[in-house]
Amino acid sequence: MNVPHITTAGAGPMSNTAPGALLDNAAANVAQSGHWVADTIRRHKAGAPVGVYSVCSAHPTVVEAAMTQAAADGSSVLIEATSNQVDQFGGYTGLRPDDFRRLVEDLAGRVGFPLEGLVLGGDHLGPHRWRDQDSETAIMGVLSKQYAWYTKGFGCTVGEQAPALGEPTAVTAAGNPFTEPAAPTMNTTAYKAPVATAMKAPGTRAIVVIKNGQLVAESYAEGFTASTPQLGWSMAKSVTNLLLGRRVLAGSIKITDDHLRPEWTDDRAKITIDDLSRMQSGLTWNEEYDLGTPITEMLYSQPDMAAFAAGQPLAHQPGSYQQYSSGSTNILCDQLTAGSENPADLPRKEIFAPLGLSSAVWEPDGAGNPVCSSYLWATPRDWAAIGQFALQDGTWNGQRLIPEGWMKQATTALPVEKSEEQGYAAGWWVNRQANGTLVDPALPADAYWASGHDGQRVYVVPSADLVVVRLGFSPGVSADALGTAPLVAALAALR
Repeated sequence: MNVPHITTAGAGPMSNTAPGALLDNAAANVAQSGHWVADTIRRHKAGAPVGVYSVCSAHPTVVEAAMTQAAADGSSVLIEATSNQVDQFGGYTGLRPDDFRRLVEDLAGRVGFPLEGLVLGGDHLGPHRWRDQDSETAIMGVLSKQYAWYTKGFGCTVGEQAPALGEPTAVTAAGNPFTEPAAPTMNTTAYKAPVATAMKAPGTRAIVVIKNGQLVAESYAEGFTASTPQLGWSMAKSVTNLLLGRRVLAGSIKITDDHLRPEWTDDRAKITIDDLSRMQSGLTWNEEYDLGTPITEMLYSQPDMAAFAAGQPLAHQPGSYQQYSSGSTNILCDQLTAGSENPADLPRKEIFAPLGLSSAVWEPDGAGNPVCSSYLWATPRDWAAIGQFALQDGTWNGQRLIPEGWMKQATTALPVEKSEEQGYAAGWWVNRQANGTLVDPALPADAYWASGHDGQRVYVVPSADLVVVRLGFSPGVSADALGTAPLVAALAALR
């Protein structure tokens, strides 16, 4: 549809009304109709001779002329660019999609054209860039809309440019008893059957069992071994709690600290470190992985994830409402790394090196902060070492690394006025809820666990001196179908 005008109140396409008044009328038309695109469709269906002024060009002079003409006509305007002009590599104009958007918006500001009346389009993922390549390479080019930059020791960061990260702290396996032990001695009758059953759950890739501080069982899907790092997703939140414990022991932070960010001059100033850890900041959030939700916007589009999450308004008074939020964990992470010369290195220095987690990589965002909500990789055995460290209340090889009693308070669910969650404490999921009831009566009351997207789990059962790791890729598989809780219950019953 290329009809060069949309009739606006008081100014038709051939009107002699002054351009400023036309712009006012166009803006008023947008505001009154709710959205001019919907209004245009409605009026077109009603038989009105309406449409959208459309130009296909990335040339500044053409774009400026199009908006000037649209303003004179009292019209909205569609500006498009072809894939050889604009693409994720720059096209022949040197413009990527975001650059093209900024160019058009700047030109709109120059001519005084309202952004509400502007639509951008273009086949930025057209075939021109890959027409000389084989089909397999070409399809990867079509799908790639962002850049990921690899840095040794820190993994990948999505962004426009490589992050400026310092040198990573060297991490060896020294002091980690689970990195290269002999194959576990598996009691055929006691361990083999329940582990084999749990391995049948859809998408299971690894199961590791630590009993009385010893590796007693492990099993891997085809293509995976004890040395294959796997993404823990939100299990990183539990490790963030351990990192918080390290900083508390060092005296650099307290869980009661508030007034955490300078821009929080409203009631957000009441948010404490403990509120962030327990998911009761009160900040507006939506953890559903869908287009346009805060979680997807933060993880895949925002260079500074903590700043994005911190910019959300309050939906509830701090401390009064518990709602799971990856954003809160990343705000917490920003507090933990404050004052650090190399924020991305803090987990390596404070957790990985002391525990000998030589496989662990915690990927940072564009601001250089670890993505504490989601992006921690480690082998199954290193995930098991993390669980054992928690089980031992933060002591490792005879050294206390977090405050005594830390795990008890971190795994105690506290009363809150209203909660959307069942059994969430401070970075850990717990079986005993604040009211004393059990989330899963089949599990020991003192069981707690780290839980990640697509079926990642690290269970810790102090009363059974037990750690159970389950890793895999199980999207859409229910917690019951994972079979992890029955596995833990069966193993905890063994003496």
